[in-house]
Amino acid sequence: MLPGRGRNGHAARCSRILGTRIAWTAAGDGEFFCPGCGGDRNYQRLTGQRRFTLLGLPVLPRGDTGPVVECAACRRHFGTDVLDHPTTTRFSAMLRDAVHTVALAVLAAGGAGSRTALETAVLAVRAAGFDDCTEEQLAALVEALEADTGRITGEPCGAGLAIELHEALDPLAPHLATVGRESILLQGARIALADGPYTPAERDVLATVGAALTICSDDVTRLMAAAARTPS
Repeated sequence: MLPGRGRNGHAARCSRILGTRIAWTAAGDGEFFCPGCGGDRNYQRLTGQRRFTLLGLPVLPRGDTGPVVECAACRRHFGTDVLDHPTTTRFSAMLRDAVHTVALAVLAAGGAGSRTALETAVLAVRAAGFDDCTEEQLAALVEALEADTGRITGEPCGAGLAIELHEALDPLAPHLATVGRESILLQGARIALADGPYTPAERDVLATVGAALTICSDDVTRLMAAAARTPS
């Protein structure tokens, strides 16, 4: 059989005569974390319209397609759900703010008057990205937090403080692996333990932190016990 005269050759000729083409239109842009590149990149949000083509020329509309997200670097297309993932820059800021909020909450539960607890909190907050954090700053912020929420040092985690924790931790939790979520809880536990055993108020705050990080109560208890057994 001569080349091009079989079934495959016939299909190839037909595809050159009749086909479909998508005409893309830009509908927005921004920055996102590209799964293909593995880093922050610019993107365009595209909507498309399929058209039948005859001899390579569009002739009849065949319906809409998309929207999709196109990476400006690798040109790959992704579903719009890729925009739900924070950029590296945004993720770092969310993590930094989460550690800062947890540290303040634990200190507000009773450690703000302890130099050791403040020192431990400062180390955690600096490691998260607030390089210029000081003990004086944290102590002042705890006072401001108590004034804003109407909370008294040593009280259980009230509604105002719980809201602060959930606002900082809820958006972050889906993007952290289990070990990352547990690490944030353990940092809070170490701050609580810096000036002695857990107080009821500290346990209550850490339970709220665990819930916001979607860590089950049994695992919260296990992690708190592990932190208490580990020398500081």
